[in-house]
Amino acid sequence: MTDQTPDATQLFLTAPMPCPYLDGKQERKLFTHLSGRRAANLHHLLSENGFRRSQNLIYRPACEGCNACQSVRIVAQGFTPSKRYRRVLRANDDLSIEVRPTAATHEQYDLFKRYLESRHAGGGMTQMSYVDYEYMVEDTPVQSIVIEYRLRNHPAQPLVAVALTDMMPDGLSMVYSFYDPDLACRSLGTFLILDHIAQVRSAELDYVYLGYWVKDSPKMAYKAQFHPLQVQRGPLGWVLLD
Repeated sequence: MTDQTPDATQLFLTAPMPCPYLDGKQERKLFTHLSGRRAANLHHLLSENGFRRSQNLIYRPACEGCNACQSVRIVAQGFTPSKRYRRVLRANDDLSIEVRPTAATHEQYDLFKRYLESRHAGGGMTQMSYVDYEYMVEDTPVQSIVIEYRLRNHPAQPLVAVALTDMMPDGLSMVYSFYDPDLACRSLGTFLILDHIAQVRSAELDYVYLGYWVKDSPKMAYKAQFHPLQVQRGPLGWVLLD
């Protein structure tokens, strides 16, 4: 099944599949391909309307009778870290941060597999081969980066976290991130978001895009803890989450 956007971009609708966030629900996605010279502009336009990128596709949920998945973004310039977030920043002030081109490495992949096996055991991504991981990182038609986080004071400077991030005209979009599951005391997932907020603020941009938030999904609860947070509400545009 297809549809048309106002600029004649062809959209496709997936077949129903079990929802990964809400039991008993079916999910469908509306998607299109990103390619050619228009890719960056189309990416930004559709992201403004609640779409998310995955490799050379961009999609949003289109589930019948359900709109629980809502695209959210942090207003970086208005963010003030709480005591908890300041503790997370202090716990990770020994990490080095390097922005790299979107090129996959075996070191990244080994960390990626350890993360999935610990945090998402049984999920579909656990079956990804190194070639699959390469596609996830490198198959991007827009301006993207890989951010690597390492223990600076360790002799081997091991890799402890990675973020695959899209560069937007108004901020950064966190496509996928993973980290060392044995370092739970560092709250690395939270730290990655805090670091993206800091990078957006430093660049005098506006937003950190976090993907989809589902109010009744425990997996998504952490996103609502970042304030101010805006939610994409269709015709209403982006509104502050109360």
